[in-house]
Amino acid sequence: MNNVYTYSRFIAWVKVILPLAALALLSTLFLFSRGSGTGGAIPFSEREIEERAQTPRVTRPNFTGVTGNGTALSVQAETATPDPEDAGRLAAEGLQASIDTPGGTRFEIVSDSGQMNNADQMFSLSGDVRIESSEGMQMSTSEIETALDGSILTAPGAVSVTGRFGSFDADSMLLELAEPDSNTYVLVFKGGVKLVYTPVN
Repeated sequence: MNNVYTYSRFIAWVKVILPLAALALLSTLFLFSRGSGTGGAIPFSEREIEERAQTPRVTRPNFTGVTGNGTALSVQAETATPDPEDAGRLAAEGLQASIDTPGGTRFEIVSDSGQMNNADQMFSLSGDVRIESSEGMQMSTSEIETALDGSILTAPGAVSVTGRFGSFDADSMLLELAEPDSNTYVLVFKGGVKLVYTPVN
């Protein structure tokens, strides 16, 4: 009889103690979650917040266009800031662009910065501009300009090119249609072109 009474008392205490222990554990978890971690903190300093409030900017903007002959242009940027004096002009940083021609050639472009002018539908990329084609050419220059419809690409300054054939330098470069109504594009290098030919073994 004593054993039955003791077991009943034990069960009664367990029914009280276990829920209390569970509550204690839960409260401890909440205390630790509040006391550590920065999940609720804003990841900007007060100065950065003030600058963002004074200078509106767009994060990860994307511009795309397709020409009548099927050439596609895509431009992405880390950030873009509107010109306070010209709403149709944007200054961008961390640019990546691609041009896909109907003939299957693709140009991948990266640059430090650039500008978009909505009035004349032109996009300029500047800084350390690097271009890589699907044909195996790598080009570097300080500035390129391209239409937002992907119809033309121009490097008005010096260009350095490397490829399977070797390397060469030119005063400027132009990607243009071989003929006005064709779908074929050609790269034209102008000025003092200096070629270093590397024979393919």
